[in-house]
Amino acid sequence: MGILSWIVFGLIAGALAKWIMPGKDPGGWIVTSLIGIAGGVLGGWLGTFLGFGDVSGFNLRSFGLAIVGSLVLLGGYRMLKS
Repeated sequence: MGILSWIVFGLIAGALAKWIMPGKDPGGWIVTSLIGIAGGVLGGWLGTFLGFGDVSGFNLRSFGLAIVGSLVLLGGYRMLKS
């Protein structure tokens, strides 16, 4: 799947990660969106690297990887900024 698809996935995954992990984030919704995009890319890369198969197309596995990547980055960001 192309990088543009991971950006779109990341925006949606970032919003869902914020919903799953509510709380006050320094930086507001813009930083949360950027973390979601980076998390989507990270999730796609890690999924491919760890052998979950080639991530191709919009499917639940790809979406799950994007959400997990966003949650990891959001949690790390909160730990650094707290």
